[in-house]
Amino acid sequence: MMTFRNSFPLKAYYFGLIALLYLPIAILFLFSINSSAFLSFPLQGLTLDWYQKLFASDALLRSARNSLVVGLGSSLTATLMGTMVALLMMRYQFRSKGLLVALAVLPLIVPYIVLAVALLLLFSILNIDRSLWTVGIAHTVVALPYVLLIVGARLAGFDANIEEAAMDLGADYPTTLRRVVIPMIAPAMVSAWLTAFTVSFDEFALALFLAGTQPTFPVYLYGQLRFASRLPIMIALAVLMMIGTLTLVLIAERVRRAE
Repeated sequence: MMTFRNSFPLKAYYFGLIALLYLPIAILFLFSINSSAFLSFPLQGLTLDWYQKLFASDALLRSARNSLVVGLGSSLTATLMGTMVALLMMRYQFRSKGLLVALAVLPLIVPYIVLAVALLLLFSILNIDRSLWTVGIAHTVVALPYVLLIVGARLAGFDANIEEAAMDLGADYPTTLRRVVIPMIAPAMVSAWLTAFTVSFDEFALALFLAGTQPTFPVYLYGQLRFASRLPIMIALAVLMMIGTLTLVLIAERVRRAE
């Protein structure tokens, strides 16, 4: 059997993939501490001024707060709804079960730009002004499939006999959920919440169409790219955003593996 150590094509593919994924991040970090406003080599010097200027912008801090509010609200709602759908899907048999699953995971298939236009038209027909509420609704929709898949996977490995034993001992199903099922799937729910929050905080297309006059963090970042003088500040902002996202993803994965 061919091993990784003895396979040159496999090693070349692996290291090429690593370089493709992380070399752009390394270059982005280098330019975020470059003292020159021009994005070219060689670097003119090292500085942290661009990071300091980030926190002097009220507009930037407002956009970060907007993303935080939307992310917390939409991820919490998506976690609650996704967990309920996962319980319904994994523990009950009913007609149209396949249709429910298909509708729940549909946001993973539909391009976000198409979903953004569709929701924009829907809110316009209903005379609902664009705001953080509309962004939160959209982010709940796109985060729900991630919660469903994570919690559903945990329930699939959960022995249903434990629930039956609890009910045989006199507990009704709501009590069984509260005292048996929820504690056992809690790590998966936390992992799902972190994933949903990351999806919401990083999402751009839906927020661009639905935010109105209250831009989220990615929308603000995109808007500032038009100004060449602010480009180094936006690069520093992108680095911080990337570090935060990777941190949340690693925490979510660690929590999921701790189940």
